[in-house]
Amino acid sequence: MLNEHIEVVPKLALNRIEAAKAIGVSPATLDRLAQRGLVRPCRATYRPIYSVKELERFLKENSKPSEWSI
Repeated sequence: MLNEHIEVVPKLALNRIEAAKAIGVSPATLDRLAQRGLVRPCRATYRPIYSVKELERFLKENSKPSEWSI
């Protein structure tokens, strides 16, 4: 089969829509977070992209433990 040799490469960064969905907010909220400096997009391209590590950092620094966590 041809599909046996296809290697899946994980995404290192997400566009605005993907990043917003990944952290569970709207794209407009993500824009506000970026304007406030809480999450930092990379401007290496014409449009902002958000590294997965940056999104993970944001969630870790801005999350409080849930009452459901053990």
